Amino acid sequence: MIEFTVYGIAQTAGSKRAFPFHRKDGTIGVNVTDDNPKGKSWKHQVANAAFETWNGPLLDGPLSVRMMFYMPRLKSHFGTGRNATLLKASAPTWHIVKPDSQKLARCLVDALTGVVWRDDAQISHEESFKFYGEPSRVEIQIKELPCPNNTTKS
Repeated sequence: MIEFTVYGIAQTAGSKRAFPFHRKDGTIGVNVTDDNPKGKSWKHQVANAAFETWNGPLLDGPLSVRMMFYMPRLKSHFGTGRNATLLKASAPTWHIVKPDSQKLARCLVDALTGVVWRDDAQISHEESFKFYGEPSRVEIQIKELPCPNNTTKS
């Protein structure tokens, strides 16, 4: 099992945007970008944390990935005055507002492609959770799943 933590506020890859451009040879190409400018630096941060933990060959078989995102709390979750550092009893545990967990997971999975695994299509089981918690971070667990004897990797 590979386990590591990346500190910071998790980012989404954002929606994809395509821009056509004219090449010098007269053909038309397409540049595809993410619309979240913070996504690129977050991907680098995730990849760097993975490099520090995993120095083996790229995983090539079926994988299970678990991601636990801890998002920053809102000021309204805390008391006021001398209780400003104390969490209210009514403060939620689960983060149920944007960004959604699928977009957070997509950015993280993209960041680990070519770093830990060959292709994100290898992920056969995926779990992602969003909580409120300090410090902001994502905890990642990656497990190789057993290949049944009667199948081969593609």
